[in-house]
Amino acid sequence: MPQQLENAIKTLSQKGYLDMEIPKGIDLIAEINKLRKEKNAIILAHYYQTGDIQDIADYLGDSLQLARAAEKTDADMIVFCGVHFMAETAKIVNPTKKVVLPDTLAGCSLADSCSGEGLREMRKQYPNAIVISYINCDSTVKAESDIIVTSSNAEHIINALPIDQEIIFAPDKNLGAYLNQVTGRKMILWNGACYVHEAFSLERIAQQMLDNPKAKLIAHPEAKAPLLKVAIYVGSTSNLLNYVVEDSSTEYIVATEEGILHEMQKKAPNKKLIPALVNDKSCNCGECAFMKLNTMQKLYLCMKYELPEITLDEDLRIKALQPINRMLEMSKAIK
Repeated sequence: MPQQLENAIKTLSQKGYLDMEIPKGIDLIAEINKLRKEKNAIILAHYYQTGDIQDIADYLGDSLQLARAAEKTDADMIVFCGVHFMAETAKIVNPTKKVVLPDTLAGCSLADSCSGEGLREMRKQYPNAIVISYINCDSTVKAESDIIVTSSNAEHIINALPIDQEIIFAPDKNLGAYLNQVTGRKMILWNGACYVHEAFSLERIAQQMLDNPKAKLIAHPEAKAPLLKVAIYVGSTSNLLNYVVEDSSTEYIVATEEGILHEMQKKAPNKKLIPALVNDKSCNCGECAFMKLNTMQKLYLCMKYELPEITLDEDLRIKALQPINRMLEMSKAIK
């Protein structure tokens, strides 16, 4: 590649993503498949990505599944289609691999609500507490934590700890409150939340339930407590998917980011899936704008030029790795 072009590409990537014209009529799927083979790359995608990205991914999963896939891969390059903290996690567990993210501006309102410095200050208030952090946090928060959890394994890991162990749970107050309820704990909760799951309207969902009397309401534990109380089933993204596939009912109102409906419909094509309504009546969907920043064009450019790349300070990475390893070890029994 000419040095002038290389410099221009690096400059473009500094804004968080590559914004370049691609040839008209290019077959993005064919080109991405070609690059994947040439570069020995693996594409990891979260269930909240757009359907076309989900369909082209080598591995599709929730946070726990993607962390495991990133740890085990023998690919030379990990292309992470998700949000920034997820790509950071992939780099933390696999430092020798190049990790790229189609759009590094794909952030997370929940992750942004907490910082390593803030968590250190909170720990000073509760010196006997251990810190359990939801994986939806940045590397500085992970580095200040004792154990990382996902919504798939949090209950299992918390139940494995002594009942009298004081716990700070960060950063999701809704997930923390739900875990307190199901485990009988009184964890100290950081005041953070996911803006998508906070936006679900119990009033509008109640009307959906009246309009669809056969539909079961299922919800992610990042949603607010009043909604979780009326849900027939509460579970992680992957657990919600499995529930829809395995349950005998045929209609569901799904209260989580609506990207999961793509895979649900593929695995349960004969079932009716209804995205739960949010407070904003001008929008009938629960989409994460950050997740949807990744596009097929950005994915192609990201793979072609191997930018933007996720890099971490090595001391920070090692510190953040320890609580992730504890999570992976403690959750081996979970499928």
